[in-house]
Amino acid sequence: MDIESKLIISVLKLTRNACASTEIVTKDSKIASSLAQSYLKRLQDRGLINLRSKIVEVDSLKRLKLAVHAIHLGADLQRVSSLLDWKEFESIAGVAFSRMGYSVNENFRFKHSRRMWEIDIVACRKPIAICVDCKRWRRGMYPSATKRIVEEQVARTSALAESLLRLVDKIECASWRRVKLVPAVLSLVTPRFRFYDNVPIVSVLQLRDFLSQLPAYADSLRHFSMMNLPYQCNGCS
Repeated sequence: MDIESKLIISVLKLTRNACASTEIVTKDSKIASSLAQSYLKRLQDRGLINLRSKIVEVDSLKRLKLAVHAIHLGADLQRVSSLLDWKEFESIAGVAFSRMGYSVNENFRFKHSRRMWEIDIVACRKPIAICVDCKRWRRGMYPSATKRIVEEQVARTSALAESLLRLVDKIECASWRRVKLVPAVLSLVTPRFRFYDNVPIVSVLQLRDFLSQLPAYADSLRHFSMMNLPYQCNGCS
């Protein structure tokens, strides 16, 4: 990890309550004081932090930008994500999908069967729409919890599939001639199980590899297929 990445990691770790002293940040990063000050000034010039009287101030938007910048510099995605709260984790996951060429809808809400549904991320890239439930857990998921989480995400994806033709103005994939809606769970940590009932459970560390391989084996996953017709579920009991 380079010097700037190390410093950003320390800033993210110490600014969960919006601010931290430059002295504490420097000490935590284990970087020479003069060098740390130089890099902090550089981050301020880029609009990523505010420096006021030896205090580093970082609001929620700047924390997200800092996290993205650290990842661009090569910092470990899982390490960066662990320093974000659940809402920030969803946003950083959305950035990861965007960088892989997906259009992203975060906290996508829609109405189906007289109730409101919400999916953390719907990421679309022809012909696939991935419906993601983000779980920012530091520990692995146990079988009972995994079963419940997967079943709930399959239900959300099914509801979206049934509603898709009415959502052309709200989400890109609704206008496609063909679309495969794939339910998935994204976890902060490496999961105990990579799949449950043919639903992928992916850690942020594995996300890039998962997305690069997805087109080749999407048909083998639990998914809902549409072709401008009422939906069809593949792999559903």
